[in-house]
Amino acid sequence: MKFRCERDTLITALNRAGRAVTTKAGPVVGLSGVLLELSGDSLSVTGSDVDLTIADRVTVSGSENGSALVQARLLTDIVRSLDLGAVDVEFDDGVLSVRAGRSEFSLRTMPASDFPRIPLLGEATVTVDGQALVGGLRQVVSAAGRDESRPVLTGVLLTAFGGGLRLVATDSYRLAQRDIASVSMEVGDKGVLMPSRALEEVARLVVDDVRVGVQLDENTVLFEVGETRLSARLINGDFPSYEGLIPTDHPNRLVTDRKTLLDAIRRVRLLALAQVPMRVSMQGGGMTLSARAQDVGEATEEVAASYEGEDLVIAFNAQYLHDGVEALDCEQIVLLTADKLKPALLRSPTEDDFLYVLMPLRIT
Repeated sequence: MKFRCERDTLITALNRAGRAVTTKAGPVVGLSGVLLELSGDSLSVTGSDVDLTIADRVTVSGSENGSALVQARLLTDIVRSLDLGAVDVEFDDGVLSVRAGRSEFSLRTMPASDFPRIPLLGEATVTVDGQALVGGLRQVVSAAGRDESRPVLTGVLLTAFGGGLRLVATDSYRLAQRDIASVSMEVGDKGVLMPSRALEEVARLVVDDVRVGVQLDENTVLFEVGETRLSARLINGDFPSYEGLIPTDHPNRLVTDRKTLLDAIRRVRLLALAQVPMRVSMQGGGMTLSARAQDVGEATEEVAASYEGEDLVIAFNAQYLHDGVEALDCEQIVLLTADKLKPALLRSPTEDDFLYVLMPLRIT
């Protein structure tokens, strides 16, 4: 294998594929590497941890076809360290040579057969509005769980709704739901559960107004964004019956400016350390945010708001509250509550395509 390409072209491909490379030690040594495959002037760079695979294709000046499996992090760091300009890469007799300017590196490789051959499915069967899909993903993925012992909660449910697509994620402490009327795909009667990590990577790939190709089978989803293909294993299991988690009785209604509230949360949460809750006091004159960390200090900030209902003090996890307010895409937001122990609801005062449910914390 032998080719030449610009440093930035190669580093972009290595960065994309490298995001799928496993960071954990395991029995499959090849998963710590990226697979380089050259055919003519087309170079494919692939990384995988078996559950997630990302393959990026770039155009180079190739002269000898071939493939090589090399340590992902080391190769990426080397290419990143080189000066701008052309990089020459050659693989021969188990050694990958990287040359640029006066720099030259020789890297031992792993047998290409050690890299798992994970099918990336065929061509995408449907294309969707990339910006609309990614906008919805960014609103819900933060609510997905991170506890691998509960895999069902680490996914995002994609289900058909009103001719469009509904995205739902929950970690049991909060829930985010987004309806996208402009995106439609075949997801079956029960919907499909996709890993939130994979969807976060899809969101990273969509940077312009592009169409995203999608293909689904019983176990795998494939996304195509430009010359990058991402495949992920679907999560097996039943997603919680989320509809009953969304409160319908919320007599207290607060309306405030989203940016003002978000800035206040960011300041006050500096004192909402570890398990310290952020208290939200609501009364006729507006709302007050506060946090007190024992032996550290306290923070308080008043936020202008209109409020209808009984005076109420309710506490939330500061990060979860921040994520919910940040996810809303509107100038003003509505916070709906019933009492200090029942779930609260964040949404837009004018649109009903996104909602965020947040469980309160007990306070004394």
